[in-house]
Amino acid sequence: MKVTLIGAGSREFAGTIIRDLLLSGPIAEKGLDIVLMDIAAGPLAEMEEYARSVIGQLGHAATVSSTTDLDTAVTGADFVVTAIEVNRYHYWSQDFTVPRKYGFRQVYGENGGPGGLFHALRQFGPLLEIARAIERLAPDALFINFSNPEHKVCEAITRLTNVKVVGLCHGYFQGARQVSALLERPLDELDLAAAGINHFTWFQRIRDRATGEDLYPELREREHAANWVSDWHEVGLSRILFRRFGLWPSPSANHIGEYLSWADDYVPAQLQYFHDPADGSPWREGAETPEWYYEIRFADTDRPYQPAKHAQKSLQDALADRPLVSSEELAIPIIEWVACGVERDLPAVNVPNRGAIPGLPDDMVVEVAATVEDGRLVPVPVEPLPEAVFAMVRLQGSIHKLLVEAYAEESKAKLLQAVLLDPVVDNHNRAVAMVDELLELQKDILPPLH
Repeated sequence: MKVTLIGAGSREFAGTIIRDLLLSGPIAEKGLDIVLMDIAAGPLAEMEEYARSVIGQLGHAATVSSTTDLDTAVTGADFVVTAIEVNRYHYWSQDFTVPRKYGFRQVYGENGGPGGLFHALRQFGPLLEIARAIERLAPDALFINFSNPEHKVCEAITRLTNVKVVGLCHGYFQGARQVSALLERPLDELDLAAAGINHFTWFQRIRDRATGEDLYPELREREHAANWVSDWHEVGLSRILFRRFGLWPSPSANHIGEYLSWADDYVPAQLQYFHDPADGSPWREGAETPEWYYEIRFADTDRPYQPAKHAQKSLQDALADRPLVSSEELAIPIIEWVACGVERDLPAVNVPNRGAIPGLPDDMVVEVAATVEDGRLVPVPVEPLPEAVFAMVRLQGSIHKLLVEAYAEESKAKLLQAVLLDPVVDNHNRAVAMVDELLELQKDILPPLH
């Protein structure tokens, strides 16, 4: 079985998937050929060396090779696993900063909001290039995508190619751990089901796995009694949404808030990509990209004024202390079920709706649980979402569709329509100016739009 990893120069992504692949018994029984692909030859060679070291430690029979050529990597693959970005934080800092400059209070700018739209437009080209290579050279392969913005890029691939694609993210597990913590019950004792779109899912079922008891009444009592400050940066917004709309959302404030017009009160952003504009553009040649934080609480404000500079660790040193244990990522469970027939729990995958969430378009990419039938992923049908939640999710479906059409038709008009539908955008003229500035800033990497 040939499994290709694209973006394999990434220490975090490739290291995790390599360990997960090599720790799978069912996959080992099938025989495993790992092909690593990246356009950066140096990190790619390091990752091949790491894969060989793990194979040696485990006494595994797998083979591994690497290449910088996409066609070579994809040809004959059974599974293609991808996580790619181009100059991630440089462009993300623009996605975050420019809309806020025009008064649009987006809170993160990665997957939703105006910044998420431009992020997606940059990602469409490279990911569609991979998908079209799969169409030509491995038409039966399953494309497993970890690249953000997950729902938008998967929708582009499903609408514009015939490739079988599934998007994966561990956001569901973050929300599940929050529920477990509030209930003070071990996660493996909970029966959970969530539905929505990536980074904006809602738990429709929270039950005791053993007895079937509905635990939502207990969750409401515990949430109302909980201290407001506890874990506020992660769940403060989730608690308000839970109180207003009746379901617990996932994964965390910074991600959920990307789809709301009023989330700015719950996601402090003062230090996110902070810079002094009087010093000049932070994106001028030679300038250092301002710093990013997953949440503001992780900003190291106790650091020295002049911190010492340390050389980056080698790959072997960086990964040496990583234990050889499986992660919670769902790529390998999917491969085990599709290729090996071993049933696994797949609580959150991004696939076309196909009736899973009532009322949403069949071709809209949603995040729901899935099973495998005849070697294909099939979304598990869920109960209708509450009207208010449904309305928020449905709006994003329209935005995604318009964005894919903007890319396919090279249409600036369709892009503007998508931007003007976004909940944080409240002014037409400023929206037009923002789009023009981002199109100019990122013209070397964006698709042509007329």
